[in-house]
Amino acid sequence: MMNLIYRIFLKLHNIRTEFRDKSYIEMCKKRGLKVGKGVIFIEAPKFGSEPYLIEIGDRTKITANCTFINHDGAMYTIRSMEKYRDVRNFGRIKIGKNCFIGNNCTILPGVEMGDNCILGAGSVLNSSTPPNSVFAGTPAKFICTIEEYGDKALKNNVMYPRELEEIRPNLDAYIKENLPHVYKPVR
Repeated sequence: MMNLIYRIFLKLHNIRTEFRDKSYIEMCKKRGLKVGKGVIFIEAPKFGSEPYLIEIGDRTKITANCTFINHDGAMYTIRSMEKYRDVRNFGRIKIGKNCFIGNNCTILPGVEMGDNCILGAGSVLNSSTPPNSVFAGTPAKFICTIEEYGDKALKNNVMYPRELEEIRPNLDAYIKENLPHVYKPVR
């Protein structure tokens, strides 16, 4: 019985969260946020106070807990000095087509991510990226080209019967049972 109550509570929580996220994204679009076709938001990112300075290209996927910062709030501190009282700093952010932004990433003002780029989880992107590249880190640095990343992915590919993807519990059971206990080496 407790399991059923827990599942109902979790489902209601997910519905509320999904509604909140979709509402926030729609509000940001009304304020000028540009979102291409087929964009996937795992969670609604934080778009800051100027969503009209952000553009996201088609088929881009943005995962959980990402933040777009389109102005420099530190100006608040230096504006108290007479010499800097009129200092303001804003920047547009443009994410290209077919990009992936991992969990917990922060995108800073004035950054453009080229098409077909990947930004690794936990990264802080403070400079623009060329198309077809992978960046990661704090601050984010060039890791490899998208083709090199794809080749590495092929080398580490996990094989399973692809028809299992249609029924997620069956896929989960297969992976749980058959995925080898192999871990990355210590560096």
